[in-house]
Amino acid sequence: MLPLGDQWAGVCRAVPGENCAPDETAVRPLCNLGYARGQCRRFPAEAAADAVRFTIRHDDGRSLHLYYVLERDHHPFAHGPLEYSLPAAALTPAPSDPVLNRQAEAYVASYLRRKS
Repeated sequence: MLPLGDQWAGVCRAVPGENCAPDETAVRPLCNLGYARGQCRRFPAEAAADAVRFTIRHDDGRSLHLYYVLERDHHPFAHGPLEYSLPAAALTPAPSDPVLNRQAEAYVASYLRRKS
């Protein structure tokens, strides 16, 4: 299974302040799977995380309780819980990192699509 539940396309935000359409040949093996360090010319050397993983801990019908793990060199280095409000259609509270927020939203969208 892909880390965000489905294959996604969109805007590359690897370089802060620069948004571009990623090369389609890199989207699945690098953008969708993670671990692009040293493989993608746009991947910032100083980036803390190489990949992010999510799981649903609990679905009570009103909110989804997620857990995320940020990885570097295939080892976890940061992790934590997230909560997604189904009525609000948003993470509550939203993570301070907009990329983590968007990745979590993509994971939730994939989960909800598979669930229905």
